[in-house]
Amino acid sequence: MNETAIKTVNLKKAFGDAVAVDGLNLDIKKGELFGIVGPDGAGKTTTIRVLTAIMDPTSGEAWVAGHSVLSEGEKIKEKIGYMSQKFGLYEDLTVMENIIFYADLYEVPKKERPLRIERLLGFSNLTPFKGRLAGRLSGGMKQKLGLACALIHTPEVLFLDEPTNGVDPVSRRDFWNILYDLLKEGVTIFVSTAYLDEAERCSRVCLMHKGKLLMDDNPAAIKRSLGIPMIEMWSDDARNAIEIIRATEGVRSVSLYGNKLHVAISGSELVDDVIANLSRSGIVIRGRREVLPSIEDIFISQVERQ
Repeated sequence: MNETAIKTVNLKKAFGDAVAVDGLNLDIKKGELFGIVGPDGAGKTTTIRVLTAIMDPTSGEAWVAGHSVLSEGEKIKEKIGYMSQKFGLYEDLTVMENIIFYADLYEVPKKERPLRIERLLGFSNLTPFKGRLAGRLSGGMKQKLGLACALIHTPEVLFLDEPTNGVDPVSRRDFWNILYDLLKEGVTIFVSTAYLDEAERCSRVCLMHKGKLLMDDNPAAIKRSLGIPMIEMWSDDARNAIEIIRATEGVRSVSLYGNKLHVAISGSELVDDVIANLSRSGIVIRGRREVLPSIEDIFISQVERQ
């Protein structure tokens, strides 16, 4: 049976009257790629800062790599890699100089450095750029360099706070391929993201909203959890259709994807009622089909239910 890498019990963090993390209970096994998903203000960054022993919780307890965040913060920091939203790269240093700086910071033995650095440059595709100033790298390359710096001391658990935010789609894909390679080596990865499509890449996902855990399961189980039909409709006037659909009896949630609408309804027979209401408002539905809901659909449904 897999050992636990991260465990939280009734974890809470408040800033005055504002509760950022509200009674969080998690049990993450070694070797998992665990995603915490939610919009800005959901509590993702605060959760990571508590788990990395940067902040103390208001109440509750958590353990990372077998150590308590309350009493063993320094031991936790030795066992983890942490890449914040604004990772501390030094733009006036080269790629290699940044990595060496973090090797010094983590006290990586000198004899182990050449092999580690060569390997990190290799799998992040930064070898041709090792002499380039960090300030002259693209956004995607900066993220890869940040990841290499966070991995220089071979951590057991890697925390990534919205690592692909603002990065182009190709660099996002490359970054996730690197994470999959790390998983093969047994690293536990805890990643936060506002990109709901990225949640599908995780082995397990926690949907978070206003500090509370809405769901915690593998992506396939989350998508099956809706338990009611999800109908995809497409229209040239999809944006104006949303409020009309939402006001139709039996509609649970509506999501917009370009000119397509995902409509969760209590029963398939209600589709005709939705289309009739739209028709009365002069909105034409050009096609429809039943689809498997996305994680974004489930998240929206859960939030609307709240």
